[in-house]
Amino acid sequence: MSGVQAIRARLRVDYADFRLDVDLALPGRGVTALFGHSGSGKTTLLRCVAGLERGASGQLEINGACWQDSARGLFVPPHRRAIGYVFQDANLFTHLSVRRNLEFGMKRVAAEERRVAWDQAVDLLGIGHLLERMPARLSGGERQRVGMARALLTSPRLLLMDEPLAALDLKRKHEILPYLERLHDELDIPVLYVSHSPDEVARLADHLVLLDQGRAIVQGELRETLARLDLPTAFSDDAGVVVEGEIAGHDPAYHLTRLVFPGGEVLVSQRPQAIGQRLRFRVHARDVSLALERAEGSSISNLLPARVEALAVADTPAHVLVRLDAGGTPLLARITRRSADQLGVVPGKALWAQIKTVALLG
Repeated sequence: MSGVQAIRARLRVDYADFRLDVDLALPGRGVTALFGHSGSGKTTLLRCVAGLERGASGQLEINGACWQDSARGLFVPPHRRAIGYVFQDANLFTHLSVRRNLEFGMKRVAAEERRVAWDQAVDLLGIGHLLERMPARLSGGERQRVGMARALLTSPRLLLMDEPLAALDLKRKHEILPYLERLHDELDIPVLYVSHSPDEVARLADHLVLLDQGRAIVQGELRETLARLDLPTAFSDDAGVVVEGEIAGHDPAYHLTRLVFPGGEVLVSQRPQAIGQRLRFRVHARDVSLALERAEGSSISNLLPARVEALAVADTPAHVLVRLDAGGTPLLARITRRSADQLGVVPGKALWAQIKTVALLG
């Protein structure tokens, strides 16, 4: 990865029973998800980037700015790193109103260095009606939105988010996800986003880093990485791909929307967005079956011509994972070994992918 629009992190920190040792080359814009099981090193990595682990050694560059270089004795202290940090708990000052919590964030940055305006942060997070409330009168989702706005008002060059939805119930998570999507779409601030939820990663991320026992064992562009057959067992139960499509039409008679993408189209339940709007959706490997010919007289309406690229052993000995190329869009199918043998599924084989369910993201 070249140019200044990049994050380069070669970092190592040792504890008595754990070592983080990573070498990352990440995009300098968009959302990079740090994913892995509990104890894999996700939060430790964020703390190293924030400068909170003084025992960490290595090199860290954020879009051309060097924050750490142990070989040169360079270490920029946390308060001089232009970061916004959002934790699982919003950590608001309970004795200050929402307005004064936000003002506290703004005061950390000189007026001439502010790159995020008050109105922009308040509008993006939808908290204008909450400004005079005290934190005790906010819901969990509202507190997190205020915490995010406060982090933005520090005009960060990098936003660190450590499982910001983990403490919320399902209803509050669904309430706050659209605001996270707005941050992604409307702000040119790179985000490192820690999560253990495959659905959150699929919905929000552009890039994926999979951590295991302190090492980055997979890193890459989200859609291509999720389609890899060698992705470790962290995603075994949720194996599948993310596809970005464009709304091409609506069928009000059947309450359906047609999404087109390289390689074909799918029908989904009717969406309120206008024609031309882009939407992400997820296709789980378990929801894809294979056929030698296009099925007629079937209740499955989403059928795509595809070609087999590779096969791999699945999470059980009775199944295999098949990677498919559907006109430039990668797909995964999880089928039984018996079916693979009966259909003669081998690399290069042309067949039909039958998609039983499409999971819309957002």
